[in-house]
Amino acid sequence: MRLANISDRLSLITPAGEVVDVSQETGGRFSPRIQDCYDRWDELLEVASALHRITGKPLADVPAGDFGNPAPHPRQVFAIGLNYADHAAEASLAVPEDLTVFTKFPTSLAGPYGTVSLPPGTVDWEVELVAVIGRGGRDIAADQAWSRVAGVSVGQDLSERTMQAAGPAPQYSLAKSFPGFGPVGPLLASPDEFEDPDNIELGCAINGEQVQKGSTKDMVFPVPEIIARLSRITPLLPGDVIFTGTPPGVGVGRSPQRFLAPGDELVTYMSGVGEMRHRMQARGQAR
Repeated sequence: MRLANISDRLSLITPAGEVVDVSQETGGRFSPRIQDCYDRWDELLEVASALHRITGKPLADVPAGDFGNPAPHPRQVFAIGLNYADHAAEASLAVPEDLTVFTKFPTSLAGPYGTVSLPPGTVDWEVELVAVIGRGGRDIAADQAWSRVAGVSVGQDLSERTMQAAGPAPQYSLAKSFPGFGPVGPLLASPDEFEDPDNIELGCAINGEQVQKGSTKDMVFPVPEIIARLSRITPLLPGDVIFTGTPPGVGVGRSPQRFLAPGDELVTYMSGVGEMRHRMQARGQAR
């Protein structure tokens, strides 16, 4: 199943590539707010086959600006650091033996198209697979974890590196939580939409130059292991968002280092869910 947040309404994408308004087609059984569907995930799965047979508007005809974040209001946002060995190496850090976890504040989340205002400092890019929880719980076994995932999308864990490295302790969460620093979308695809959900290509480009390309098969801790380890500590809730780490190619790891600048276009993609496009602008510049 593929979902989208189109014009702030829960939308299902049929196998024929058409958009179905779930609330409208179910007579209001489901809320038009996409975030609400995760609390009723099993119910949505029950009606999905019938919704897949409905003729709707072609997905290709939906303007880019109509797409929003497919999980815009999670109760919890988790992010995993150093989850690709080659990314740890470019950061001159050891591959972690356990999850490196921080959070992005929910107000940093944004949609898949638009502008990002750059704060002072050095803003870096990090393409990531984003997992959204459908069935929550505690002490979830790794071999059951994919069944708890509503779907995956692509995101950017944008990071202001100067703040991140400042102070007596790293400021990961603050440096990664400026407005617009967590765009996700455009589609959310359930794990069964992929031949192998543990092997998905993702990457990003700046002004047409590819700067990251990787596969989730290279994760140190794959999605099921992330879910298992997080849920040993805290219950995962329906609609929770997990940024799962970035492959190599970030700006801070380059020689010379490179960071985003006003006017840059950042294009981010993942197989099966499409691509995002964001234009960088100076802070205070009119949108």
